[in-house]
Amino acid sequence: MLLQKIFTRALHSTRHLYAASGGSGGLEKSALAALRKKTGYTFANCKKALEKHNNDVGLAEKWLHEQAQTLGWSKATKVADRATAQGLIGVLIRGNRGAMVELNCETDFVARNDTFKRFVDHVACMCLHYTDLTDFDGDLWKLGFDADALKNLRTEEGRTLGDHLALLIGAIGENATIRRALCFKANNDLRLVGYAHPAPTNVGTTEGITQVGKYGAIVAYRSTHKLLDFEFHKSICQQIIGMKPMKIGEYDKDKPAENKDDETCLIHQEYLLDADKTVGEALQEHNCEIVDYHRFECGEQTERSLEAIIRSQHQSSN
Repeated sequence: MLLQKIFTRALHSTRHLYAASGGSGGLEKSALAALRKKTGYTFANCKKALEKHNNDVGLAEKWLHEQAQTLGWSKATKVADRATAQGLIGVLIRGNRGAMVELNCETDFVARNDTFKRFVDHVACMCLHYTDLTDFDGDLWKLGFDADALKNLRTEEGRTLGDHLALLIGAIGENATIRRALCFKANNDLRLVGYAHPAPTNVGTTEGITQVGKYGAIVAYRSTHKLLDFEFHKSICQQIIGMKPMKIGEYDKDKPAENKDDETCLIHQEYLLDADKTVGEALQEHNCEIVDYHRFECGEQTERSLEAIIRSQHQSSN
């Protein structure tokens, strides 16, 4: 009991000494707490920033960001040649707009990290922001971004996504890349649905939420049903992710493949949720017409990546 009283008295005295030192030019506890909460940087870094700028939280925050940016770019330069074979696909649907992005990193451990997932969300939101700025007269508008275009997109505070990527690299300690993005915008009676796999269970809606996984799909469809059947439309995305159709298909032009396992037309494929019917039959039952779709798989080779491989091989042979 006596020891407890002595400890409590000592702690109480220490608090007074700390407060006194803050009043005479030392750190103010409120400023330190505010800076840590706002920036997320360590106690030591926030303390150093406030000491350098006489407890001015604004100047201290600016200095911290500048230091982090410098360290991030330095780290990014050092690890730029490391392969980024892991990563995530992000899918974001908000009303009649949609964005699907791919970000890569070195290890699956980082891909499962919340910091990396938040950055996927940030990139998807930025792509959707630029989609909002586009007006068009047709039913469906699509725009693709390559890595260079994405890194040059400016965020609301004036920095580019490339700057934010450097900060991410500095935080996670390994190389990361923003590989590609595809944006959708639908007009008139077209609707959008998106899905990322694997997905968490027991999710009622994904509207306005960036889904993340190793695979993703966005589908543009037309339906006479006024009520949205989220589970059915999600199943069409799952079909596209799992069965990799090459095209939607047309009944008067495309004949079903002799071997159903070789079928590449979506409408003729066996419906994954009911093997007794085709996807086309399931669509007809739900008065639904697929107008367009796109599928992303993390790390898959695209035409652009194949061109880079060929170019690299050619240069090494010379």
